[in-house]
Amino acid sequence: MTMEKRGTIVGAAVGDCVHVAGLLNFLRLAEEQGYCTFFLGPATSIDELMGAVLEEDPDIVAVSYRLTPEVASKLFEELEAAAQETGLAEKRYVFGGTPPVCRVAEETGFFEAVFSGHADVDEVIAFLHGRQKKEGRVYYPDTLVERIEGKEPYPVIRHHFGLPSLERTVEGVKRIAESGVLDVISIGPDQNAQSAFFHPERMDPTRDGAGGVPVRSRKDFEALYQASRRGNYPLMRCYSGTADVFQMAEILLETIKNAWCAVPLCWYNVLDGRGPRPVRQSIMESQQLMRWHAEKGIPVEVNEAHHWSLRDAHDTIAVVMAYLAAYNARAAGVTHYVAQYMFNTPLGTSPVGDLAKMLAKIELIESLHNENGAGKRFRSYRQVRTGLASLAADMDVAKGQLASSILVQMAVRPHILHVVSFSEADHAATPDDVIEACKIARGVIRNCLYGLPDLTLDPRVRERKEELLAEAKVLLDAVSALGAGKSADPLADPDILARAIEIGLLDAPHLKGNPSARGGLVTKMIDGTCRAVDPSTGRPISEQERIERIFQEPH
Repeated sequence: MTMEKRGTIVGAAVGDCVHVAGLLNFLRLAEEQGYCTFFLGPATSIDELMGAVLEEDPDIVAVSYRLTPEVASKLFEELEAAAQETGLAEKRYVFGGTPPVCRVAEETGFFEAVFSGHADVDEVIAFLHGRQKKEGRVYYPDTLVERIEGKEPYPVIRHHFGLPSLERTVEGVKRIAESGVLDVISIGPDQNAQSAFFHPERMDPTRDGAGGVPVRSRKDFEALYQASRRGNYPLMRCYSGTADVFQMAEILLETIKNAWCAVPLCWYNVLDGRGPRPVRQSIMESQQLMRWHAEKGIPVEVNEAHHWSLRDAHDTIAVVMAYLAAYNARAAGVTHYVAQYMFNTPLGTSPVGDLAKMLAKIELIESLHNENGAGKRFRSYRQVRTGLASLAADMDVAKGQLASSILVQMAVRPHILHVVSFSEADHAATPDDVIEACKIARGVIRNCLYGLPDLTLDPRVRERKEELLAEAKVLLDAVSALGAGKSADPLADPDILARAIEIGLLDAPHLKGNPSARGGLVTKMIDGTCRAVDPSTGRPISEQERIERIFQEPH
């Protein structure tokens, strides 16, 4: 994306203040948002500042002072008087300092905006983008793409939330929105809502609140949305459910303005026991649901690849399924595609193995981009997240794991950071947990954007990535071969994809015994990577050998 040129900023620490770290952070952030900045240095006199403003004619004058409020008050009086005398009082002045000094700055009424050390980066970015207060609040973009573009290079932050009580969830959404720590609240409905929202007679009362919030009506969703209309007005979204998916899509769009659709390609059916639908039917309905959202211009996420990794499928299948998910979304006419990259999955995956796998997925998915050429536009956005199973039950340990995982994730320059609470191995995240987890993430992001070494250049990462790309081609060719002479587009054909699962081209150890899958794959963690192995010897086997064995068997 070409950075819009927004103007110039002159900044200085005034008086005898030599503390400039906060001011430099502001100027650096302004440069990231398209401004040209001029730093005058520490301990700048008011006369020097006014002289520079006259010479540079900036759009914004950034003033910093971090010493005593009493002295600051006199400096502010001197600054305002000098601005009046030189005809510069109509310039836009912004102040940054310690909270006590900021209170004095606000009382003057001279500064357009005042930021203390507690100011959130989103608030600063909103000011820099000229999103002034409307109807008593700063305007925050109300679509995903606008939020992403408005925050780059900072990723949009998302977190999942849903407690076993509707009332507690509503109050929690209010608290989270007011905190301003995240951009997207993903509502997690309970299992009854996901499978039987439109058929309450089928619900099992003993499962109310299991896995999320017991939403039971349109009004429940509306209450959750209204609760979010405060703070930084986060976007809201929700999973598509496992039954009556088109009716649920309508409800979510009309009540919470679903920021984007999340739908699997091959799951939420007899494969995972989350619904009675046959695999072929669920694939076909998922494709139709993608198309339904595409026609309305709503972004789509196909949360597919990690479902295979969560069931210990080897890394090659994870890479292939990430590609097939995006391929099917593009085939359905999706313009804005959210590509989810779940790290730390399967358990035992190393940072080297993770980065190699994600970079292979990214290369394949982004090979589908078509932003300016002929045909339908297709653009993907990188969404990264920590794997649930990787977090320890000891929450102090889990906080460290969460932070280290996010640091590795930042190496792929994500557009969206899906924060997973450190509490997940112990209990469903409370509002306090969500807020703390997002603050941990923000600290990691801030440090990484100062200048993170490029972890993707590690030779081990590059070697494993190339190996995965080669293996993925072998598997994709095999899936395509299933449709030779039968399908015009095998990679987007429900019959071919369901058949690939039946015979084991697409397989996972956890599918053993499932009548809709082969369930014959055996995998093993080796040097931080998940590989297919010979069932009898435990010896790693290539994808070519694995596929040849499958085709040699009678089907």
